[in-house]
Amino acid sequence: MSAPVTSVKFGDNSLDLPVKSGSVGPSVIDIGKLYAQSGMFTYDPGFTSTAACESKITYIDGDEGILLYRGFPIEQLAEHGDFLETCYLLLYGELPTAAQKADFDYRVTRHTMVHDQMQRFFQGFRRDAHPMAVMVAAVGALSAFYHDSTDITDETQRMVASMRMIAKVPTLAAMAFKYSIGQPFVYPLNSLDYTSNFLRMCFAVPAEEYQVNKVLSRALDRIFILHADHEQNASTSTVRLAGSSGANPFACIAAGIACLWGPAHGGANEAALKMLEEIGHVENIPKYIAKAKDKNDPFRLMGFGHRVYKNYDPRAKIMQKTTHEVLAELGVKDDPLLDIAIELERIALHDEYFIEKKLYPNVDFYSGITLKAMGFPTTMFTVLFALARTVGWIAQWKEMIEDPSQKIGRPRQLYTGSARREYSPMAQRR
Repeated sequence: MSAPVTSVKFGDNSLDLPVKSGSVGPSVIDIGKLYAQSGMFTYDPGFTSTAACESKITYIDGDEGILLYRGFPIEQLAEHGDFLETCYLLLYGELPTAAQKADFDYRVTRHTMVHDQMQRFFQGFRRDAHPMAVMVAAVGALSAFYHDSTDITDETQRMVASMRMIAKVPTLAAMAFKYSIGQPFVYPLNSLDYTSNFLRMCFAVPAEEYQVNKVLSRALDRIFILHADHEQNASTSTVRLAGSSGANPFACIAAGIACLWGPAHGGANEAALKMLEEIGHVENIPKYIAKAKDKNDPFRLMGFGHRVYKNYDPRAKIMQKTTHEVLAELGVKDDPLLDIAIELERIALHDEYFIEKKLYPNVDFYSGITLKAMGFPTTMFTVLFALARTVGWIAQWKEMIEDPSQKIGRPRQLYTGSARREYSPMAQRR
């Protein structure tokens, strides 16, 4: 049986292009030889119709609101597993046995310390530096401290680098937080689980004993699972593109963090929280809904709609439940921001304007409220996103490096500048 093809016509000529099918989802047209055979490129701003790679890691069906990690629904992983189990799944492709999970947890826990000279590295930043600026620099600087895990051709070094980043990024994130508020760094504690250890590094102080709140730890762990990977988004594509040049893994993840910092990407939960604060009270919602519907008004409802999801973001359903659990644990009975969020959600799910435009609440809509209740400032929201997404970036980077068909990324362009011109001496220019 011959492979399926599709014909593309241009002028008086036509070209047969092979069609490839994935295990689920839409098929793709292989245009790898289009330029060689036709002399033309495709034009796809934002890569909205282009598959840049083949991957076995994450699948999204935006129309149906489905998110799968290695085939497992995000709802099941968030409800029944923990973040390190999800890390193992993304890295190795299967859920771990009890022995594999214990070994993986042990290896991550024993890598959480960072080189002591990193403390002096932090002191070079201004005290009011944004934590994301610090994270970009600190993660990139890991390659200057761990030379024994930068050879991407060595499978063992690739795995050691992977374990180091999963373990050390939380430590660096906590250090960035402590530095921004003028408190001393707190060393990791091996007796604690991954997320509890991170909370302690963020909120413990030397003068007092710190007891981890298990409800908050579980909630943050669930947030990490929801953000662990999300297919070929902007930051993941950045990591893959940087990695395609042969750059060391620490540099590649630093590039992903820099991309995530953009307000249209990782900063969306911070923007959603600021929007709720701007609305201020449930009574003001109708006015802001009218502003959102007015094309001439610059106001936009943040936390609604998604580039991929054209249905209810499956992560948002989990985050809504998590938000209520956190607020109940902290004794927050009447949170005005949550009241606004619930009413906005109700309107969005019933108003024809939102339904027609498929503007459903996304994960950022609730995560900002939850993180704020836990005590994190808005400047840390994207840092937490980067912490969670690190494992997804690593899994995607590792898959790309181990793909024999991978090449250095080199997008083409539609050139619209001047055609060839001749240089003229200064005295002859008018």
